[in-house]
This record gives sequence, structure tokens and C-alpha cells, in this order.
Amino acid sequence: MKRKADEDLADKPAKKRNSKDINGSTQFREGLLQQAEKYRKEYTTSEPYKHGVIQALLDPQLLRNVRAEVQGNLSFTPKETDIYKIHQSGDLANLDGLDDSSLKLLPSLLILRNALYSPEFRDFLSTVTDSGPLSGKKTDMAINVYTPGCHLLCHDDVIGSRRVSYILYLTDPDQPWKPEWGGALRLFPTVVQKDEDGKEIKIPGPDPALSIPPAFNQLSFFAVQPGESYHDVEEVFTQSSGSQQGSDDARVRMAISGWYHIPQEGEAGFVKGLEESLAERSSLQQLQGSGDQFDMPCHDMRQYEDAAEKPDEQSKDEAPLSEKDLDFLLKFIAPTYLTPDTLESVSNTFADECSICLERFLSQKFSDSLKTDIVKQEALLLPLATSDIEKQTSWQMARPPYKHRFLYRQVDSQPSSGSDESPSQKLLTELLPSEAFRKWLQVATGLSLSSRNLTARRFRRGKDYTLATGYTKDDSQLELIMAITPSDGWAAEEEPAEDEKPATNEEPAADEKPAGEDADNLKEVDHATNATASAPLEGKPKSADPPGVGGYIAYIAGDEAGEHSDDGQSDDGVEVPLDLSTGARASRPSAQKKSNKKADPAIYQAVEDDENDGILFSMPAGWNTLGLVLRDKGVMRFVKYVSQQAKGDRWDILGEFGVDPRDDDGSVDGEIEQQQVNDETSETDIDTDYDKSTQVDSDDGSD
Repeated sequence: MKRKADEDLADKPAKKRNSKDINGSTQFREGLLQQAEKYRKEYTTSEPYKHGVIQALLDPQLLRNVRAEVQGNLSFTPKETDIYKIHQSGDLANLDGLDDSSLKLLPSLLILRNALYSPEFRDFLSTVTDSGPLSGKKTDMAINVYTPGCHLLCHDDVIGSRRVSYILYLTDPDQPWKPEWGGALRLFPTVVQKDEDGKEIKIPGPDPALSIPPAFNQLSFFAVQPGESYHDVEEVFTQSSGSQQGSDDARVRMAISGWYHIPQEGEAGFVKGLEESLAERSSLQQLQGSGDQFDMPCHDMRQYEDAAEKPDEQSKDEAPLSEKDLDFLLKFIAPTYLTPDTLESVSNTFADECSICLERFLSQKFSDSLKTDIVKQEALLLPLATSDIEKQTSWQMARPPYKHRFLYRQVDSQPSSGSDESPSQKLLTELLPSEAFRKWLQVATGLSLSSRNLTARRFRRGKDYTLATGYTKDDSQLELIMAITPSDGWAAEEEPAEDEKPATNEEPAADEKPAGEDADNLKEVDHATNATASAPLEGKPKSADPPGVGGYIAYIAGDEAGEHSDDGQSDDGVEVPLDLSTGARASRPSAQKKSNKKADPAIYQAVEDDENDGILFSMPAGWNTLGLVLRDKGVMRFVKYVSQQAKGDRWDILGEFGVDPRDDDGSVDGEIEQQQVNDETSETDIDTDYDKSTQVDSDDGSD
């Protein structure tokens, strides 16, 4: 990937000017506005799409003054959505509306705003970009600050009447920005594809083609082009431990960013109805459904061979899980989750909340072998380019990047039973596609499942994510998240890893465990707040929230009934609550809800939250945790960008299961009719099989 070379013009002295110049047009570097033809030629031949970079744009003293005013008088709000994490000022377009006392605090910023939107500079940019006239009446600018961990993911800026995007950097002029700090503006190439109707569509590649590092007094700009002007802002990296490059304090990427719009009514070049027409062409609507056929991975729902009976349709003499099923499942699943009492608790909780989180789901023996397998895979260095990854490894790259980017593998058409497969392959190709696991899911959820789509995913730190996309089908879908991330540090408070816990010779059966021990395995996630059961945090609260490393998966309600369901992707992003961003939500204490039923020590209800933040379910990256969610039309889902600060990559398997429409009662909250575990199931039989498993594990030397 190329990088723009810095020029030695950043602090070139400007011609002395009248300090009372409020118009601002004379604040530019001497002779710059007469060089439009030079910059136009550079702009026209630039790649991967037309863009420009101007060094030493303005009088450096003016920008130093602006920095001082910003740092001394403006406040910034930390904001996080699925698409970005930044510190943002308010809209600076309406500086003229401030009272005199406020304006006296920001005189240089006012001069800068007037300079950027002056007729002279707008004419200059219009000539360079060949964009047509630009409005001086509709100003659109804000100051964004990126500190370590901040980022902005791939998008094309096509919204409404925007015509030219720009970024003017206010980084520290006395400590030049280093490219290895991140924070670069990165441009993505596109390839032309023809859809089923023969229409040409530009699809961005998964890797950026050009990286433009920040530099004080540097202006980067490009014409907003539907389906083409794709770009992102690279994460600002924290310094690595043991680094001799000083503290992170210097890594503050401050910039004024904004847009030039089409002329407004009363301005030269105004065209009546053009703004409305452009709004209809915004990328959110333009890309709706048009390029989905080129998405990777393909959404390939595979039908189960035979329609399985729902639990309540089975004969009273037939157990929901046969002895053969149990023998198979015990090779993978912790025996706790195969006992009638625990399955009934799981089923009751899922019926109440339409979501549940099961910890230590896989058996100790299989979990240990799986962790060893994944740790070995992660230790192998991956190539940087997508083309090399796909040629040299078994991974494929998810695309397009304005929707998602991660590595993935998908299950073959038929379940596998190969003995030479790795544990991670066995999980994807043997357990999850099996008829026995389908039966287990049906008992645990009370749903009848007709089809499946399974994808193993790896989210590389500093690179990968999925943006919020809506579920568009009328029938609900059961979704499974098998969290298999071996590294720690994903949530604010975590229990010790399994390999750090005292070893035991065998895993006791559920009825042999002390009262309440199942609560460590089974934690319900509240459908509204997602708080999970755990020990309360002790001691005084920290002075600042811990830095979030992302990697959590979240399900979000649409703004209105189905409002996002037809869009299929984000615009400005879905806002993320602070406790979800930092990982604190996974650590909140909870208490059991009152119930007429006998309390089950394995079931913890989530604490109620007075504020409805729209988060229906979330789960941090972690080890050996199974999440189940019944997803309705309009519910959005995303995996937050994994920060370079994370201790490792995020690993999971995503399962999507078609649900028999008869299981959906059409209620607003999506609750389903409870399907009880068959009362005729013999607890003694399962305990017998349970003991067999324990004995086998012990003979194999399993902890």
C-alpha cells in the first residue's frame, strides 16, 4: 500500500497580512490560489479515485492559534457507534450565531471558517475537482479528535447535497505525526461488476490502496462520488509496551473535517430540485439490494434432510434426545447441558427472554484441545494482502468493507466425521451441522428448525468488524454465537481462564455439584439490558473507564417498527452505550427475578435498567460461551471493530437457523410459546450416560 510523501512546507512562513482580515481569503499560503491548474492535473491523474492533498495550506500561525483556541475553549464528547469511535465537537457551521462573548474566545477559528468557505477558495476547489459550483451559504464542519483506539470504518460520504469532502489537520506542529502511529486517511479501490440485470456496480475491494498519514496544515479532499469514494480512517495505535517512543499524549489526531455542498437557493449555480434528487441517490438507498449478490460470505441456508418434530409433537414414550444422540453430543458438550433439569431451565429462560448465554458450554476435554488448536493457528503469521491470504491459507475474506471485513470459513454441504480433522474443524463440520445438535437446539429453545447456515469467523485485531445490518425476512431466525476467543481482556472484569483454575480429575455430574455451581455456567442475558450475572465489582470505581478493545457482538432494535429492516446497513452508525464500549456491561451484578416457580440456582436473571438504550442482546468476545438469540425483522446486528490494543484476534462461529413460522406467535416482543422438555425423559438414563462420559474423560486423562 502506497503512502503519500510528506513535503517540507508545513511551517513555510506566510506573507504578513492584516490581522483584521475577517474574510480570511488572504490567509492561504502565498500563491496557492493561483496554482489551481497544477493541483487539477494532480487530482485528475490520482488513484484509486480522484483526490487531492495540499501541504502548507494556510498561514501556520493561524492554525497554531486555532489549536490553542480549540484546546482552551471547546469541549469534546466521546462518541462510539458501529462505524466509528471519536471525540467530537459540536457543529461549527453556525459560528455566526454565537454571542459576542463566545466569539471573542474563537477569533482564529472564525477566520479559518471564513477562509475555507470564501468565494476564492471555493472557486479554487471547484476548478481542481471539476465538481461545479460550491455553496458558501451552507457550511458544514466539525472538529474531530482521534486518540489511541479511535477509528472510522469504510464508507463513501454520499449523503444528501454533499459535493466535496475535506480534512484539514491540526496535529501538533512541534511533534510531526509518524505514519506508524496510524490515523491515516485510506482510500479503497473499486472493481466493476455486472448484476443479474446487466447493470454495472462498483464494489470496493477489502484492502485500501492508498494511505495518507496526517500532517499539520495538510488538506486532503475528494469529490463525493456514489459507489466510488470509499475511505476510512485507520485506528490511532497506542504505543506498544516497552516502546521508547514516549507516551500516547502526542498521538492526538485533531482535524477539521467537513463538506462543501451544492449551491443553495439564492446562490449562483443553484438548481431547483437538485438537492432532493441527490438525496434519493445517497449510497444508503443506491446500494440497497443492488450489490448484495457480490457479498462474501454468501448467505447459503442449507435445508435439513427431514423436517424434525417439535418437542411437543413427539410421542410420550420417546425422549427428545436418544441414547445415540447423547453419546455423540457428550464428545463435545459439557454434560451439565444434557441433563433434563438444566435443559428445562435453559428452555424456560429462552422462552421468557428470547436470548440466553451459556458459559463453559463445551466439555473440558474438547475445550482444551480446541484452545490448543486455535492458539497454534493464531501464532502463525498471516499475509497482509487479501489475495495472499486467500491463496496461501484456507481463509476467505468477507467483503465489501462498507458492510464487513473478517476472515471466514463455511461448512461443507454435508456434516463431516473425519477423525483427522482439527478440533476447530470438528466443531464447524461435525457438531454444529449434526442432527443431534439440531435436536438439542430444538429442546433448548422450543423452536422447530428447518435450515442452517454456519460460518467460522476470525476478526483480526486492528482490521476487522461488521457494521450494523438489519434482518429483512418476515419469519424470525434463531442465531447462535459460539465464542471461542482464547485471549483475555475483552470485558472489564473476567473470571480466570479455564487453564488457570484448579485442575480436577473429572467433571462432576450436575446433581453432584454444590448448590449454585451451575450459575457459573448458565447466565441469562436480559433482552433489554444484556446485563449478565457475575460477582459485583469491588472497591472504588476507576477514575476513568477502561479502554474498550471492541470485539463484542450486539443486537439493536430498529428506530421504528422495521425502519432499518429494508436498508440493510448503517448510515452514521448505531450509537453504542459507554458500558458496552468499555466491556463493563458484561460485569454488571444482577439479581434473580421473582417468580412463582421454584428458583433454579443455574438461572440468573439480569438486573433491570431504567434506560432503554436499544441494545437487545450483546456478548463480549470470550472463551467457550454459547449465545442464542431469536432475531425478528428489523433487528440489527454488528460486531464492533477489534482494536489493535486487543491481546489477540476474535474467534467465533456464527450459526443462523431457519425457524418454522408456526413457532412465531406474532407478539411485539417476539416471545415464543414455551416448549417443555419431555416429562417422560428418564433422568436416570441420562445420568447413566453422564457417568459413562465422565469415566471416558478420566481414562483419557482429561481434567
